[in-house]
Amino acid sequence: MLEKNRTERRIQIASFFILLFYLSLYSNTGMMKKTPKIQVHVKNTIQRLIDEEDVDQDLKITIDDHFDGEHHGDKQFLITTVDQKCYEVRGNYYLANLLQELKLALDRGEVICELDFQRIFEDPVQRFSRQIRTLFWDGLTRKIELHNLPGVIADEKVKSDGLNLYIPFSDKTASNYFKTHKDNLHAQNIQIRVLPPEITPKAVQSLEGRHGLLILDSVMDSSGEILGKPYVVPGGRFNEMYGWDSYFIVLGLLTDGRVDLAKCMVDHHVYQINHYGKILNANRTYYLTRSQPPFLSSMARAVYNEMSKTSESKAWMKQVCQAIIREYQQVWMHPKRLTGTGLSRYFGEGLGPPVEVESGHFDAIYQPYAQSLGMLVRKFERQYKEGKVLQSELDQFFVHDRAVRESGHDTTYRWWAGGKDRCADFVPVDLNALLYKTEIDMAFFIDHLFEGTLVMPGGSEETGAAWKKLADNRKKSIRQYFWNEADALFYDYNFVDEYSHPYISATAFYPLWACDPDRPDTRILTDTEADRLIRCLLNYLEFPGGLAASSEKSRGPVSELRPQRQWDYPHGWAPHQMIAWQALCNYHHDSHAQRLIYRWLYTIIRNAVDYNGTIPEKFNVVTRSHQVFAEYGNVGTKFAYITREGFGWMNASYQVGLKLLKEDLHDELNQMIPPEWLFEDQS
Repeated sequence: MLEKNRTERRIQIASFFILLFYLSLYSNTGMMKKTPKIQVHVKNTIQRLIDEEDVDQDLKITIDDHFDGEHHGDKQFLITTVDQKCYEVRGNYYLANLLQELKLALDRGEVICELDFQRIFEDPVQRFSRQIRTLFWDGLTRKIELHNLPGVIADEKVKSDGLNLYIPFSDKTASNYFKTHKDNLHAQNIQIRVLPPEITPKAVQSLEGRHGLLILDSVMDSSGEILGKPYVVPGGRFNEMYGWDSYFIVLGLLTDGRVDLAKCMVDHHVYQINHYGKILNANRTYYLTRSQPPFLSSMARAVYNEMSKTSESKAWMKQVCQAIIREYQQVWMHPKRLTGTGLSRYFGEGLGPPVEVESGHFDAIYQPYAQSLGMLVRKFERQYKEGKVLQSELDQFFVHDRAVRESGHDTTYRWWAGGKDRCADFVPVDLNALLYKTEIDMAFFIDHLFEGTLVMPGGSEETGAAWKKLADNRKKSIRQYFWNEADALFYDYNFVDEYSHPYISATAFYPLWACDPDRPDTRILTDTEADRLIRCLLNYLEFPGGLAASSEKSRGPVSELRPQRQWDYPHGWAPHQMIAWQALCNYHHDSHAQRLIYRWLYTIIRNAVDYNGTIPEKFNVVTRSHQVFAEYGNVGTKFAYITREGFGWMNASYQVGLKLLKEDLHDELNQMIPPEWLFEDQS
């Protein structure tokens, strides 16, 4: 009897815990959980929250708002509802979320809003992904249309006489349309200007004081109104569409299902080739003489893979391929960029200094020349720009400076040789890997979409076999000039002085990225060679927050006379991370890719959690911090209450990385577990 009672008691206890288990499941489904309706006065709550928690008065709630010893910055806040109930929010991240949600309500014009506790206490991984998908992409999207021209033309980099919108000479439809609205636009201080038929460095230099925005692709509706196709800008001071940024942004858009917007980005690049002669550094007049790293074939291939395969998509791809071939031949195979090695270099044309740099950027360069002439720096700079002072050595300096800016890596000590920047004297690894990728992409498109032959607008024919031969030849040259067997590294090649330049850069991943993973014959390195390269690069470039742009030794010492540059150690950039992830996956180094993805995502999310949702342009990957002060600072960090943009390729790297990251690492990322707790030390 005693044993029977014990058994019944055990059954009762077990039944009780089983009931509790199912009640918890029932509750977690939301069927029993009662969500309170929390209504608050928006302005008053924002003001109280800022007064109590924003100790440094930067209109954000961050970990830098330190407790002042009384009650300011103690990271706990009582929300008072309209019916005088109180709800506690505690912790930096949740208080920042509260501030952001209140600001969104204020911007919607709400006097009283209903707070959603799920948004305030949202998991960080989900929150930042959702914000990028639903808020940031739209915040970075622009259209060139009559009703919004002042906003899209606005440019904080360059001072101009009014707002200027430029139309290419060859686009008669756009020219006629905007000219019919000239008087209305003039009232808004907007000038419509048409570029000359031939765009020369001298013509661009003559636009000093009148620089402006270049129009992009558009469609005309049934009523005769021109509707600009949307495009995505990087953000902050970069309020225009950039060449290589666009590829990484497109990958982010496709991850978020924004195929139509990604397709428009490709359309704009095709428009630039057809009307401006090249993919521009960006669509501003002062960028007309230089391009950017050529990612268009990769961008088009990514978009086409997400499109429905129809006759319309094939016709679209035909126009895209024709534009890619035109730019390849007229820009990258032009004698100004093609060298005797058979490889290409960066070479931005132009006259004088680039106008988009911040005031004083070249003072250290001008100083010796100004001093030798007994002038103040500002006077020398003005007279040099006006052509009143001639300095051939300075002219040569700006040849190399423009090449650096065309590379997108502005600036870096990567091409520093003999105490000078000499970018135009180098054929770089990344550029030629990109051109190799273009060649294998074109061979693929022509063979698979156009039955081996693509007819060009003038009637000439391009064959897949010819493009495969171009790729094979470049692959041989890449191995000949860039691959260092002894060091197991890719180095840029100085074709003027004829030597391999031992600077270790994250761009050495490009040749691994450039192959077609489904076609082993497109691989530039063997598996054994790739293993050695990857081991070396990770040893030199992997840090707590991801990949650095260069090794510390390659960068060299920095000082007041040799200042830190932003595209060198210890800085990490989204495009380098994304290229490396794919490169590692192409060669089946998935475990390395997962570790690097986690490092980078952790760095993004750690800074966003600590700094009111900040998603910046770049990071210091050694300290895992967005507080970077080299050259131009860090775009994407200056905002009040809430960021609506993040930064283009950083947003993309987060979304792409999150998609690539294995599911079992998502929970660890949500818990903010630093990567060193999860992965073995690779040193």
